[in-house]
Amino acid sequence: MQISMPLTYSGDIKQAVDQVVELEKVGLDTVWVAELYGFDSVSLMGYIAARTERVQIGSAILPLYSRTPTLIAQTAAGLDYLSNGRAILGLGASGPQVIEGWHGVPYTKPLARTREVIEICRKVWARQGPLTHEGSVFQLPLPPDQGTGLGKPLKIINHPVRDRIPIFVASLGVKNVEMTAEIADGWLPHLFIPEKAPQVWGEALAAGKAKRSPELGELQIAAGGLLAIGEGEETKKLLDLARPMIALYVGGMGAKGKNFYNSVARRYGYEEAAERIQDLYLAGKKEEAAAAVPDEMVELTNLVGPESYVRERIEAFREAGVTHLNLIPVGGDPVALLEKVKNWL
Repeated sequence: MQISMPLTYSGDIKQAVDQVVELEKVGLDTVWVAELYGFDSVSLMGYIAARTERVQIGSAILPLYSRTPTLIAQTAAGLDYLSNGRAILGLGASGPQVIEGWHGVPYTKPLARTREVIEICRKVWARQGPLTHEGSVFQLPLPPDQGTGLGKPLKIINHPVRDRIPIFVASLGVKNVEMTAEIADGWLPHLFIPEKAPQVWGEALAAGKAKRSPELGELQIAAGGLLAIGEGEETKKLLDLARPMIALYVGGMGAKGKNFYNSVARRYGYEEAAERIQDLYLAGKKEEAAAAVPDEMVELTNLVGPESYVRERIEAFREAGVTHLNLIPVGGDPVALLEKVKNWL
């Protein structure tokens, strides 16, 4: 099991990268860089590549609708070159609020788009010939009746460091998770509860793995939460730091009936709470929405408590198939916390 960590995407990002540099020294394996509607992740990933030597640098996530598939492939290849083979391409469909509201692009065919983007990226990196693709979403070159008719198959000029850069997919829907298990190198679930994962994701993962190519190897999974080690109420109260984030996703990341995170919370068995959180959040009552997040959900999606308990949580994530324990250190020296956990693994 490796240790990974999401980069803070608000506040002083340069300071956050300073922390990554220190955490790399004690064993941080991967840093994930988000892209929402703030700074782009690619610039930050290049900066991290220049500041670090060993840590893997993953996008979590590059939205599939904000770039063409070939630009995604070029970007990943460029980052892989700058980092000497340390790039991970994390992809996701995001949601219609961001894609249509921020990027002005129709949120259509997310599953087909995901599959075709991955196919095109791997073709670009392999350089086995000029790029062509015939799909339901993308046609390369563009057919004459859709453009000038002057498009021609091309091959990436540079030789990528690797012809198979790892691709992780952030997915939540049953069909999307199945496809992830079939074609991706790794999976980036959100609000992951290891004890409930088999009942929620088991069938989809099994169906996807049954179609998985052996050359992909085992599916990697990156999941985790807040990390704090200590006794007493002071440590336990740190769990409250997770409530606003859970409320944001379950309550505010989408409209009624169009919130993937809300659907996941319901499938975990928190139907009534998910309904209440969403109603409160959409009514502008964010603090009440955070307070409505079930204690059990907060506890099981994080690793906060005495040392023996945190060790138990780590084993629960391991047993659920997690290969990259994704941690956010709170309530103590982040370097010391990650070093301690690294020594346990």
